[in-house]
Amino acid sequence: MIHVKDGKRVRVMLTAFRDGLQSVFGGKVRTGDVLPALEAAVAAGAHHLEFGGGARYQAPFFYVGEDPFEAMDRMRAAAGPGVDLQILTRSVSGVTLASQRLDALELQAKLMAKHGTTVDRNFDFMNDVDNLVATGRPIVDAGMHHQLCVATMGLPYRSEAVHTPAYYVDVVRRVLESGVQVDSVCMKDASGTTDPTTVFETAKGLKRILPPDVPLWHHTHDTASMAVACYLAALEGGADGIDLSVRPLASGTSQPDVRSMAHALKGTGLELDLDVKRMAEVEALLTEGLEAYEFNPITLAADARVVDFPMPGGAIGPNVQMMKGAGILDRYSEVLAEFPIVVEAGGGWTSVTPGSQQYWLQAFNNVLHGRWKKIDAGYGRSVLGYFGRPPETPDPDVVRAAAEQLKLEPFDGDPLEKAADSLGPARAALREHGLAETDEHVFLVASALVPGKDVELNEGLRLLTGRARVNLPLKAVPEPEPEAETPAPSVAAPAATPAGPWPAPVVTTVTVEEGGVARSFRVTVAGPEDAARPAPARAGAPRAAAPAGPPPAPGFPYTPSTSPAATEVHSPFGGTVEVVAIRVKEGEAVVAGQVVAAVEAMKAQHDVRTPVAGTVARVHVRPGDEVRAGDAIVSVLPSGA
Repeated sequence: MIHVKDGKRVRVMLTAFRDGLQSVFGGKVRTGDVLPALEAAVAAGAHHLEFGGGARYQAPFFYVGEDPFEAMDRMRAAAGPGVDLQILTRSVSGVTLASQRLDALELQAKLMAKHGTTVDRNFDFMNDVDNLVATGRPIVDAGMHHQLCVATMGLPYRSEAVHTPAYYVDVVRRVLESGVQVDSVCMKDASGTTDPTTVFETAKGLKRILPPDVPLWHHTHDTASMAVACYLAALEGGADGIDLSVRPLASGTSQPDVRSMAHALKGTGLELDLDVKRMAEVEALLTEGLEAYEFNPITLAADARVVDFPMPGGAIGPNVQMMKGAGILDRYSEVLAEFPIVVEAGGGWTSVTPGSQQYWLQAFNNVLHGRWKKIDAGYGRSVLGYFGRPPETPDPDVVRAAAEQLKLEPFDGDPLEKAADSLGPARAALREHGLAETDEHVFLVASALVPGKDVELNEGLRLLTGRARVNLPLKAVPEPEPEAETPAPSVAAPAATPAGPWPAPVVTTVTVEEGGVARSFRVTVAGPEDAARPAPARAGAPRAAAPAGPPPAPGFPYTPSTSPAATEVHSPFGGTVEVVAIRVKEGEAVVAGQVVAAVEAMKAQHDVRTPVAGTVARVHVRPGDEVRAGDAIVSVLPSGA
């Protein structure tokens, strides 16, 4: 049992305001809802907080309708100038899910430092040393503290070559030998699956090679109920700091609560470097601020199965929520069972973003379409070498399948040089929309670019043009009881108002107050074209008859079909998904099995195919619309009908 004779203060990085929000809610939380708790944490002596990066960069403008840089500014103002604020970055992917060029990563580092970041924890899901060196330099050049990560996990299959203490120590040693400045080192276990013995031996090995002035941190999750044991092992091995959270954003898929760890350290001579007794105040403010949010039981509970499907705590919650939204949560266990297959076949890269999402999507595709019948683009690019070198050699059959399906050759060069330009297209999109080309605007659009996705659906552009989607995990509000009908008073008839739609869209501002918090939204009231467009019919709802009168002008894409024999083509998912592409036009001939549209589910595009051959009679929706299982996307008049 660990015991320090002379006593030692253990450094704490408080994760509630980044990883806690991500692990429990996928980061989909309004910044203002947690600011009072952040201020209380600083008052309680917390001087090192995680506040950005990871999903808390993307979630604000993907789902909350907030500018992530403005959110960081608000958190810096609440924390004050003397507190270290830390972000999490993903090596060649930065804060995105795709590999980036060096110029984009340099802009990212510049902006993160500008908006309050003092510490950048940088990891590579491949543990590719060349990637870690190349992406560490912009962090140093921007003036931030460079915390080098070695990403760890417990393999769901047996290997003596990788994910061992010797392997992890060698990764760090090679980065140190490169000459890049390293201010601290972190053992980062995003899935909480590394066993305590491996943690202890890795910490001992790293302390032997680290300069005395370079602190060693350990980060893990409590998903498998091993976090406190692993933190004790890390501290016994010589670690200087650990990551902790506070209820209700602690334990389960998140980090242990400060108070749990403080209790585990009793009698050891170690104590945490913040006021543990004041954590109840932080908890109370978090509970109050998050009162309107629906906590998902899966993210709050430990799950021993994670040792066989090493998924990060910050990914389990969002993936469960996405599966629930898409109406396929009943297949969750099947996806988990496929995990060991895709991990071993891919080469055993670490289950941290974006690698964890690639594992998840490939396991999902294997369940939905058959094993290796549809290679996820990210997973395929990883086995082919476009994110760096996997720790072990991927399965040759899977490599061949990826090359054939993605039409890419295997690659062993520098991922930074092979990455697509993102800044150029972002600037072009801003110019096209008449938006200022500030560094922040450019990066918002660039970081949300997805190959093959209509730029009009880019979340950065949506935010900047007032079209951001808000999708918060809030509790359902019960319908109000209907009031008893009372006779209407006799009043004079109002003045006549013009009938029909107004000549152009009207933009106005509305203020909504919820839980004492007022928020303003810009609302566009549709003009005649959108007003005339029929809403997608819902499952089980009667179809309206075709309107009488002259037909709409030729080429208008939302004209109703007049044939009752038309076959409706629906989303393959049982829940709500977004239409991201329409591949056909009205009047176009199609063959059975042809792709007519694409929808986005689980952060990936999925084809929608017509079951019959014929002619497209009607296109019911357009890119950006959300549809449910019973909503018609297109209608096809079968051949011969």
